Amino acid sequence: MVRTEIYANRSVEENILDEVEKRIPDICYSLIENVKGKGKTGPRQGTAIWPELNVLYVFYSDSAQARIIAESVKQVKNAFPNEGIKVFQYELNASTEEQNL
Repeated sequence: MVRTEIYANRSVEENILDEVEKRIPDICYSLIENVKGKGKTGPRQGTAIWPELNVLYVFYSDSAQARIIAESVKQVKNAFPNEGIKVFQYELNASTEEQNL
């Protein structure tokens, strides 16, 4: 299983989801809005000085779908080269048994 995290400026939020859903119509994901932070394109704080905010998409998929998700984001990055968009992907071992925490 692969976890894909996509951090992006809110201005391209719908573009990312549209590109992914074009290729994987039944994809499941989580969307976290109003993400604050600082990357190469500058701070995103949601304040008068730094008004923009990011979003964070989280997808869990198999390796083939993870490659498709990454390609989808690449298309958005090509269309909007000046917007902050970053993808992180890593392998996970999902536990199917309930664990005592």
